Amino acid sequence: MTAAVFFGCTFIAFGPAVALFLFTIAREPLRVIFLIAGAFFWLVSLLLSSLVWFISVQISNKNSAAQQKGLLIFGVVLSVLLQETFRFAYYKLLKKANEGLLTLSQEETMPISIRQLAYVSGLGFGFMSGAFSVVNILADSVGPGTVGIHGDSQHYFLSSAFMTMAIILLHMFWGVVFFDACEKQRWWAVAAVVISHLVVSCTFQNPEYVASLVPTYIILFVMGVWAFYSAGGSLRNLKLCLTCKDKDFLLANHRPR
Repeated sequence: MTAAVFFGCTFIAFGPAVALFLFTIAREPLRVIFLIAGAFFWLVSLLLSSLVWFISVQISNKNSAAQQKGLLIFGVVLSVLLQETFRFAYYKLLKKANEGLLTLSQEETMPISIRQLAYVSGLGFGFMSGAFSVVNILADSVGPGTVGIHGDSQHYFLSSAFMTMAIILLHMFWGVVFFDACEKQRWWAVAAVVISHLVVSCTFQNPEYVASLVPTYIILFVMGVWAFYSAGGSLRNLKLCLTCKDKDFLLANHRPR
């Protein structure tokens, strides 16, 4: 593999997320702070799940293949549940922080809306999740070695890059849907986010890397549409946005509710 593979996969994996950050978050210090805080919450959830995983492996029978496979499934489920638990904890913290900012602010409206917080925190979760998902793969992409030399798929790095991009965007969509569901107390929607997260995580067990992309991108499309409507979108303002006729549809001009 060459450096071209490394930079190409990096661009695919993080290109859309970096573009979103530069155009919608980087110019607003408050949004940057909330994004970093969201990334920190994801890191804490990873630390806890890794600690439980390490202890479980140490006390298990390492010679039992069935037990090790069961521990792998347990680790995936635990990691997803902890991530969503910390997403809920972050939502509660942001609600309190926003109320405090409103008290200190001279304005009558919140300095940043819940919908904006959902988007920013979701992207923070996604950035950190994507980084941990693909960093070792990118390191291996520069060699030495040849992918597929034993008959495996030669598209491993490329499919991993597209999977990472999907995971980052999914965290953003999950954040929007999750926060909106908590605001409206639609707990079935919260459960849908957790279940879809579990389904996507289980696709990592599929040795056919390219085939794993199909269900993941189907879920990505569904969650993207759901997040769009949860954020107050409609077909009308989507058309106006695409034709550059609706300035209020942009995140930077979105009115806090």
